[in-house]
Amino acid sequence: MEFSLLIPILGISCGLLAIVGGVFVKPWIKYKQEQLKVQTQMTAENAAQYAAHTELLEQRVRVLERIVTDKGMDVSQQIEQLRDSSETKELN
Repeated sequence: MEFSLLIPILGISCGLLAIVGGVFVKPWIKYKQEQLKVQTQMTAENAAQYAAHTELLEQRVRVLERIVTDKGMDVSQQIEQLRDSSETKELN
């Protein structure tokens, strides 16, 4: 009956689908891969920045712990010394 037309129509449809997939889907997949690469690089850079910032904060906490636990020094004098040293570092 009309099944004789169905086979050529399905064949043409499969060919068109392959062409559309090659023209539109393949570049879209490449674009998404590049987008993921850029996002991965940005994430790695952010992680490095956070690690550096965390290290700085840990150093500051160690200094504060040393100030609090060291009973032999005048706390206000040591805080002033730290402020002076941090100001000279910022100027450099």
